[in-house]
Amino acid sequence: MIEDTICAISTPPGEGGIGIVRVSGPSATAIARKIFQPEGAGEWWTERSHVLVYGHIVDPLDGKWVDEALLGYMKAPRTYTREDIVEFNCHGGAVPLRRTLELTLAAGARLAEPGEFTKRAFLNGRIDLAQAESVIDIIRAKTDQGLKLAASQLKGELSRLVIELQGQVLGLLAQVEANIDFPEDDLAEATGRSIAATAGNLSVILDRLIENAAAGRIYREGIWTVIAGRPNVGKSSLLNKLLRENRAIVTEIPGTTRDLIEEVINIRGIPLKLVDTAGIRPVEDIVEKLGVEKSKEMIDRADLVLLVLDSTTGITAGDREIFDLVRSKEAIVLLNKADLSQDGIRPADLEELAKRMPVLTISARTGAGMDELEDKIVAMALGGRISASDEIMITNVRHKQALERARRCLAEALAALAGEVPVDIVAIDIREAWEALGEITGTALTEEIVDRIFADFCIGK
Repeated sequence: MIEDTICAISTPPGEGGIGIVRVSGPSATAIARKIFQPEGAGEWWTERSHVLVYGHIVDPLDGKWVDEALLGYMKAPRTYTREDIVEFNCHGGAVPLRRTLELTLAAGARLAEPGEFTKRAFLNGRIDLAQAESVIDIIRAKTDQGLKLAASQLKGELSRLVIELQGQVLGLLAQVEANIDFPEDDLAEATGRSIAATAGNLSVILDRLIENAAAGRIYREGIWTVIAGRPNVGKSSLLNKLLRENRAIVTEIPGTTRDLIEEVINIRGIPLKLVDTAGIRPVEDIVEKLGVEKSKEMIDRADLVLLVLDSTTGITAGDREIFDLVRSKEAIVLLNKADLSQDGIRPADLEELAKRMPVLTISARTGAGMDELEDKIVAMALGGRISASDEIMITNVRHKQALERARRCLAEALAALAGEVPVDIVAIDIREAWEALGEITGTALTEEIVDRIFADFCIGK
C-alpha cells in the first residue's frame, strides 16, 4: 500500500481560464480540509464522491483567501489512481497555482515525480503498463490517426491481444511440462507435433505485429522531413504550400532563409516534422554560411528529404552537390516551377542523378502536384504497410523489442524440438517467450524498468 500523498500542477504553464492542482493519496481529504473553505455550511468530505464544491483556497496560517476555486472530490477506488483524489480548480495563472501548490505541500503532501499519478494507477491495478504508456501517447498525439492508435491501447485492445497470446504460450508450456512430469506416458511425439503447430501459429501473429510496428512508430513519432535545395528554387514556397499558410518569407533574393524553420504538419494521419533549410551554396557571409552548415546537418539527420530543383534553370553544379548529400537518404526529387517552364531539366541528367529516387513535377506557387506529393510521402513512409484503421498496431519501440524476443524464443523452441533436444530445455525457451510478452503489460518487469518508463511522463500526469 502506498502511504504518502502526492501533489502537482496538472495543467500546462501559462495563463488560462482554469488551472488544476491535483492531490492523490490517503491524506488528500485531510489536506483539502486544511486549505479549502467551502461556501456556506456543510462538510463536503462527508458527502457523496465525485462532486464539485465551490469555495476558496485559504492560507491556514492567517486565514486569508488565496483564490476562488472549485474543489473536485473523488473517493477511492473510483478514481484515476484508485486513491482518494482532490483537485483544486483555480484560476489559470502562474501565481495562484503556485501558491495553492505551496499550501498543499505545507499541509503534508509531497511533490509528485514525473508520471507518478499514472504510475500509481498502474501499481494499484487500474491499468496495465501498455495502457499507462498510451496515456503519454494520447498527450503527445499530433494527428487524429495517432490519437486513435493511442486511445485503442488505453482502451486495452493491445493488452487483450497480448494476454491472449500469453495464454497460448502458457498452454505450450503446460504441454511440455506434462511430458517432463510423466515421461512414462510416451507423450513426446504428440507433444512435439502440437507444440510445433501452436508455436507456428503464434509466430505468424507475432511476425505481423512486428512488421506493422514500423508504421505504428511513424504514426506515433512522425517523420523528420527536410526540404533541401539551392537558393531560390522554391523551398520556402513549398513549405508554405504544405502548411497552407505563409509561414516562411519568400523573396527573389537568394539566401533569404538563413535559419531553420520547423513545423509539424498532418499528411493523411502521418505527422511530418517539416524543416525548411537555408539554400546550399558556397558563401562568404558568416551568417548564411552557418545556415548552410545547419542545412547539411539536417539532411544527415533526416528520415526523408524533399530535394527541390528549379525546372527553369536546369541542373547546376550546386544541385549535383546536394544530390551527393542525399544519395544515401530516402528522398523525393521535386521539379518545381512547372507553371513557368520544364525545358531546363534534361531527362538524361535526372536518370543519372536521381536513380532510385522518385521524381515529381510540382508548382509550389499554384499547388500543382501537391496531391501526388502527399501520396508519395505516405507511400514511402508506410512502405506498403497497413493503415492505422486496419488492426492493432504496435507503436512503442519497447513493445516491439519484447515481441521480437518472444518470436526469437519460440523459434529457438521449435529448433530445439526439431533437433530432439530434451523437453526441459524447450521449456526454458517457451517460458522466456511468455515473460517477454509479459513485459508489454507489466507482469514481468523489474522496478527499475518501470521507473524508467514513467520518468518520460510530464509532472502532474
